[in-house]
Amino acid sequence: MIRIIQFVSLIIVFFSFTAIAETKLSSSELVNTKKIINNLCIACHAIDGNSVITVNPKLAGQHAAYITKQLNNFKSGLRENVVMAGMVANLTEEDMINLGHYFSEQNILLSSAIENGVGSLGENIFRAGIKNKGVAACASCHGPSGHGIPDKYPRLNAQHSEYTLAQLNAFRLELRKNDPAGVMRTIAQKLTEHEMQSVADYIQGLR
Repeated sequence: MIRIIQFVSLIIVFFSFTAIAETKLSSSELVNTKKIINNLCIACHAIDGNSVITVNPKLAGQHAAYITKQLNNFKSGLRENVVMAGMVANLTEEDMINLGHYFSEQNILLSSAIENGVGSLGENIFRAGIKNKGVAACASCHGPSGHGIPDKYPRLNAQHSEYTLAQLNAFRLELRKNDPAGVMRTIAQKLTEHEMQSVADYIQGLR
């Protein structure tokens, strides 16, 4: 009986440490962050950041610093969005940092491309760019699987193609201007609508 109790105790300790290791947030920060999510984020992005509304981005698995930067940009007005501006208006810097950590720790739900798989126009643009237009490969910054580089380039894989396309168009029309050195604006302005649709579809299916 004593051995059973000891074994159970070890299991409890193990899972306690596992639970702690899964998040960078303290218990109080996690409680507060979940309150914010339930009040502000859940309707559009879901509790785990896997939005089922394709015009809204999946946040699960996105780099923490990137999420925090976007929230700050919405708050400052550098990235214009009436809905998001209202959502972040009362958030503190700590709130935005904690939201970044929370969503980065969630597992992204993978998806599939509709038409642009292996050998498609979308794959060619993502992996090789378009040389005669001076368009760099998406993979050169976002990685071969679209996982991005923490603190530099966002994760793209499995993102809703509708959302990715909307952002490419926003960059092309300079409705979105928070890309460092205008890199995304420069690239998007060289792409046709069909090319943007194709690469957005391919990105949606990346693993």
